[in-house]
Amino acid sequence: MSHFSHFRVRLESIVATELKKVYTKKLKNLTVQIRCYLAYTEARLVRQVYTTMQVTHLFAGKPQPFGPKGSPSSIIKQAYQQLHVEKEGAVEDEQGNKQLHGGPEMAFHQYSTLGYEILQSAFPEHASKMQIGTIGENISIPDMHEENVFIGDVYTMGSLVLQVSSPRAPCAKINHRYDVKKVDSFILEQGNTGWYFRVLEPGTVAIGDTVNLSHREQQTCSVKDIMFMTKPPKGVEYSVQDIQKAATLSSLAPEWQGKLNRILKKL
Repeated sequence: MSHFSHFRVRLESIVATELKKVYTKKLKNLTVQIRCYLAYTEARLVRQVYTTMQVTHLFAGKPQPFGPKGSPSSIIKQAYQQLHVEKEGAVEDEQGNKQLHGGPEMAFHQYSTLGYEILQSAFPEHASKMQIGTIGENISIPDMHEENVFIGDVYTMGSLVLQVSSPRAPCAKINHRYDVKKVDSFILEQGNTGWYFRVLEPGTVAIGDTVNLSHREQQTCSVKDIMFMTKPPKGVEYSVQDIQKAATLSSLAPEWQGKLNRILKKL
């Protein structure tokens, strides 16, 4: 075999190997997208059967050293049968970093069961760790998710009255929680971030309590839309008018109004 023929065979082998890597990665990404779509579609079909929403899980916790730096965090929470919720949040709950979490606009946190189903589908080898309550939420209600929960929605449960104030921006602590890289980025790309409530009327909520949507504003946006307006994934776009409308929502937390207004200044 000539030197040129040998070089050609070697080059063809290298190209074939690199193409295989590229297509393997693309196939893996496509597989993840298909799993997420199927999980989302199945969950939506199942949820159409429900006529009454109920509280299924409650969680609260105290700060403890967490992550590689041992910073105080309350992402690890314990299950409760009942929580007493004031304007600043659940009495049984406490925030590790009060500059980034808690306060009247982030008093109570909910993460959707649909979000967990999507995570489990995307990361099957870690699915056993991705269980309800592990992202640090306070409450779980199966029928609610980021596309059917809107800014300003008012919900009653037990003697408690809550209003949706903003999405919850995922942080790196989620990666540390599962010991998996870029889970927070994946959650952001999917828009299954969870959301925060402000407390309109303090009260008590217990597992099994019926949840009622008592008010929805005529002009509003879903939790997912607000999140995507600030961090749009590839292929998702919003008009200037859409963002302007969202930025003027009186029930949207001031921090998020500010985010949207900063985006508008750049457009």
